[in-house]
Amino acid sequence: MKNTNTQEGIILIPDFSGFTEFVFNTKLYTGEYIVRQLLSTLIDVNSHYFEISEIEGDAILFYRYDESPSYQRISGMLTKMRNAFNRKIEELSKNLSITIELSLKFIVHYGTFSQYNIGNFRKLYGKTIVEAHQFLKNEWAEQPSYALFSNSFLENSSNKEADFNTGKLHLPDVGVIHYFENLN
Repeated sequence: MKNTNTQEGIILIPDFSGFTEFVFNTKLYTGEYIVRQLLSTLIDVNSHYFEISEIEGDAILFYRYDESPSYQRISGMLTKMRNAFNRKIEELSKNLSITIELSLKFIVHYGTFSQYNIGNFRKLYGKTIVEAHQFLKNEWAEQPSYALFSNSFLENSSNKEADFNTGKLHLPDVGVIHYFENLN
């Protein structure tokens, strides 16, 4: 059986670091309001570049079919998302008079995947999707706020990895982690 809906594309997963502690230490209504505001901010900054497959708790599964992804465009978008996220945290912290200890990490992966529908839901399927989720649960990151660009994404990018002076960790079998404090 051949799936004609299989294409190559980018998987982007923004995920909150510190979410479990946040949920346990924040009142239900307040926490739900904050998370809704933060997720909405990330979706708004995306400006329809990526499609949304799923929103699960504190993470969004974005995807875009693209045979020639642009490293520059994606890294620029991640910086905008992170900056908007941080501004929203500052605004919410001030308006609600609480400290919100959440940061943002991104997984950027590339590969072949398919899509199918169940009712009104579009689900992504394939090894690439599983790998992207596995990258979320890593022990490589030394700081909570980062972007992990997989080797697959870097190898397929139309403009190769930018040259950052500092703030990057090369993982030969995985890819590169860029820490946001040093991204432009």
